[in-house]
Amino acid sequence: MLSRQRFETDRRQRTEPVPGQGNRIARWVPSRILELSPYHADSADGLLKLDAMENPYTWPSEIKDQWLQIISTVPLNRYPDPQGTALRQDLKTWCGLDQAADLMLGNGSDELIQIIAMTLGGRGQVIMAPEPSFSMYSMIASVTGTRFLGVPRDTEFRIDLQACLDGIAEHQPCCVFLARPNNPTGSLCSNETVHAIIDAAPGLVVVDEAYHAFCGHTFLDRITDHDNLVVMRTFSKLGLAALRLGFLAGPKNWLDQFNKVRLPYNVNTLTQVSVRFALEHMEWFQGCAEQICNHREQLSIALLGLPDVQVYPSDGNFLLMRMPRGRGTEIFQCLRQSGILVKNLDGSHEALADCLRVSVSSTDDNQAFVAALRNSLETVDLRESS
Repeated sequence: MLSRQRFETDRRQRTEPVPGQGNRIARWVPSRILELSPYHADSADGLLKLDAMENPYTWPSEIKDQWLQIISTVPLNRYPDPQGTALRQDLKTWCGLDQAADLMLGNGSDELIQIIAMTLGGRGQVIMAPEPSFSMYSMIASVTGTRFLGVPRDTEFRIDLQACLDGIAEHQPCCVFLARPNNPTGSLCSNETVHAIIDAAPGLVVVDEAYHAFCGHTFLDRITDHDNLVVMRTFSKLGLAALRLGFLAGPKNWLDQFNKVRLPYNVNTLTQVSVRFALEHMEWFQGCAEQICNHREQLSIALLGLPDVQVYPSDGNFLLMRMPRGRGTEIFQCLRQSGILVKNLDGSHEALADCLRVSVSSTDDNQAFVAALRNSLETVDLRESS
């Protein structure tokens, strides 16, 4: 126990006034937070928005009218169901989830990642993921004071399984995130790779299936085969990005721990009611996903016809492209000046030098993008030759 004298000394040291707000920030904000940058999303005002993997289609008027009628009955003066009981049951049925598994709702996948990191992470712990991958894994690890271990992928963005197994053996991560398909590369790792990582991991393995609708592969039916596997999904990419709903499916004993960290009322009533309604119209969403997959192949073929542009295979609703060496950011800026916003990944990771990512959209949007990219490539060539 601290002596009273020691306690008083510590108290005085921590309560001494420090002149200047900047000094207070430096004193009280942990260095791991000071070293971070806020997540930046480019403004899309007046631009064709192809940077965030959104569904380009909106509900037809007859579905929208039914939805508006339903949400008009929501009692806005009441708190939401803190467990999302009715929605969770509907989702279990929709997913065909085994009775031995459970499901937890989140305010998008980001909150679920944060809950996992807060529950398992902290000083002395390691969170691991193959890289490049979804930036929130490393960002949230940093915020929670957890060391992040990124295991490099190969030159085709495939998971280096041996490197992952070596990393697991050496660092004993509390959690391994596997994005399947992977954002931003679009690559889909094999079932065998996932099983090998699950078997080797001492802690939890999270299979992130944000883009499941565009590839059809899932590990939801494998949850009860492993005691350290959970599967994460989101409705954002299907076409409900504004509602911010994600869910985590897995063994009940894991979700019981995560629910201790989850804030109450984290998913609002409008979202719960709207997603329950959307589940009754999943054929429309599935039709959109099939159409986007067809457009993905058409867009890939068109982009492969452009000079000096490398296009990577994708199982998501987006394509990763590598521009001519040293020209990625310049071409991104040219596209923006042309009225088109894509995601600039140049500089975000050494493996993504000169890379841009484009959402697969409608036929008209895709054609407009290809034309703008062709013009941007020509503009950059002219600048270089002049």
